[in-house]
Amino acid sequence: MPQVPPARYLLRAKDLVDAKYAEPITVDDLAAAAGLSRAHFSRMFTRTFGESPRAYLQTRRLERAASLLRFTDRSVADICVMVGLQSVGSFTTTFARVYGKPPAAYRASLPPAASRVRVPSCVLARDTRPLPQSRVAALLHAESDSRVKTAHGEKTGRDDRP
Repeated sequence: MPQVPPARYLLRAKDLVDAKYAEPITVDDLAAAAGLSRAHFSRMFTRTFGESPRAYLQTRRLERAASLLRFTDRSVADICVMVGLQSVGSFTTTFARVYGKPPAAYRASLPPAASRVRVPSCVLARDTRPLPQSRVAALLHAESDSRVKTAHGEKTGRDDRP
């Protein structure tokens, strides 16, 4: 059986960062996911992906923070914690270095989150399709009559209902 190239093992670690960036992940955790020693993993990850494992984790967290700043009204402190960072000061400094503005200024430069709410296409399809004639709608329509049909198709007077 042919041996799998090392980059394949590294993808396990990269996928772990992508899935669990908000959790406290260490380089040791990533190396274990790749099945490599910490030093060898760090060298291989940097050589393969062009940045260190720690830098990749930080980049992923900042990308998610930028998205949350664009699409939510949560506070900067809440977003900092949501993406797995503990210090709002460090988050603000790092965010400003990468995006050119502190988080609050970044958000202020964008339209309000309420105007950019993303609605999944399945929800749009569900909420914009014509409503089927349901039994409730039929009953509401029938109430305008003085008589209502029963389940067996018989008509009863309004006063006969329980």
